[in-house]
Amino acid sequence: MTIFDELMARGLIAQMTDEEEIKELINNGKATFYIGFDPTADSLHVGHFMALCLMKRLQMAGNKPIALIGGGTGMIGDPSGRTDMRQMMTEETIAYNCECFKKQMSRFIDFSDGKALMVNNADWLKELNYIEVLREVGPHFSVNRMLTAECYKQRMERGLSFLEFNYMIMQSYDFYALFQKYGCNMQFGGDDQWSNMLGGTELIRRKLGKDAYAMTITLLLNSEGKKMGKTQSGAVWLDPNKTSPFDFYQYWRNVADADVLKCLRMLTFLPLEQIDEMDHWEGSQLNQAKEILAYELTKLVHGEEEAKKAQDGARALFSAGSAENMPTVELTAEDFTDGSIDILTLLAKSGLVASKSEGRRAVIQGGVTVDNVKVDDIKTSYSENDFSDGLILKKGKKNFRRMTFRKETK
Repeated sequence: MTIFDELMARGLIAQMTDEEEIKELINNGKATFYIGFDPTADSLHVGHFMALCLMKRLQMAGNKPIALIGGGTGMIGDPSGRTDMRQMMTEETIAYNCECFKKQMSRFIDFSDGKALMVNNADWLKELNYIEVLREVGPHFSVNRMLTAECYKQRMERGLSFLEFNYMIMQSYDFYALFQKYGCNMQFGGDDQWSNMLGGTELIRRKLGKDAYAMTITLLLNSEGKKMGKTQSGAVWLDPNKTSPFDFYQYWRNVADADVLKCLRMLTFLPLEQIDEMDHWEGSQLNQAKEILAYELTKLVHGEEEAKKAQDGARALFSAGSAENMPTVELTAEDFTDGSIDILTLLAKSGLVASKSEGRRAVIQGGVTVDNVKVDDIKTSYSENDFSDGLILKKGKKNFRRMTFRKETK
């Protein structure tokens, strides 16, 4: 099976231009391709997973990835999928976020010896002057056509700023600059970026002639992949300081039954033959498939040791075994008032809820237990002595913490 056939079989590609040329390039390791990342936070999240896994697969087949950080476009804001204008970031914040991204990407992509590149589009976008953009780029874009793009249509009713209107031109210029600077001949992106990507391909061909080699491919379900990064209490980050390896494992362990095989195909590097054998799994076997998914992805992001700890901790929940590998939060004396701590404060300190009001709702709805005893009263409190062996705090069926307290000795 060629790498192109594998990408199709795993459900990664939705549409493309120049299919035969694309096959030729990626199957023979001749593609230099880029995927863009907006530096809007200091960590990637699971919504970036599909792109990172795709870059890894293509690099393993001999192709060269370019991770394009949107330091320049990030100062404008992408209107795609948004109903309001994104706040602009400072250059210092963008630079810091870029450094964080590269550390996390290095677990997926080999940047050594020029095998992959990370570049920042601020390097060329900031140098452009307004007259140059109008003369050199403007004639190649039709305003009428731009307004038919979905990314603009969905913002028209609420208002689309002229600043954001330039985003398509800037992203298209990225491909043009990468083509000239690094020989980049292919771009990948989500289905919500299709119009912007086509703009880049057309800009190259119009400015440099028909011989210019530039293609675009969109990733199937990439917009759904972005949704994967959100939960009720916030984003699921790749940074272990933001989302612990255990919580990361639990996120994938709890995917819907209908999604587990899709995620295994798109996001893991298990052989397709092994995944296909799971097609008819049901009941407890589906839970086993979810464990495989969670373990493989946690290993990919956090390493095998952390993946094993997370798996052992999750299994401990459903057995009478040791709680050694359960995620643990240690309370301090400052967390107690007159020697006790109430359930709402305990929930907030655990990280299982984002606020006390969310904790209040969880208790009222009957979704909170402490050592397998349901908590019915929001005024329930616990003394320091109750934590001598640790308390197992649980929200819902699968979210829990081992809460401990260590008295300071004089």
